[in-house]
Amino acid sequence: MKKLIVLALAALFVSGCSITTYVKLPEDTVLKIKRGQELPHEEGELTRTPLSWSSAGGIPYKLEKDGEIVQEGRMSSKFRVASIFWPPAGAIYWPMGFRHKCYDFTTGEATPCSGEVLSELKKKESQKTEEK
Repeated sequence: MKKLIVLALAALFVSGCSITTYVKLPEDTVLKIKRGQELPHEEGELTRTPLSWSSAGGIPYKLEKDGEIVQEGRMSSKFRVASIFWPPAGAIYWPMGFRHKCYDFTTGEATPCSGEVLSELKKKESQKTEEK
């Protein structure tokens, strides 16, 4: 029973520290989330810190190609239930996360990926991990 409680607490801790999604991007573009540091993200898995209430209406992003903005918009977001249990006040500071497991930006906006695209991105990500 103690092991189960420790495992549950560890899972809660890990889920409270970051948010993850996958992104499918147009060729030769990078994604920048316009919250905090605008770090460039490439196609594949995207993991970052949770977002504040300012992202409740969507997570603002921009796609850049050769330093120029080619697309801007908002990725749909959701309230993270884990933030309620995250001390000292996760629900106050970091309640928002990605709504979908995968976003496809090749359609001209941030839309949920199909299962096929998500499988393809996960496969590519696992190959990257094996190479390291």
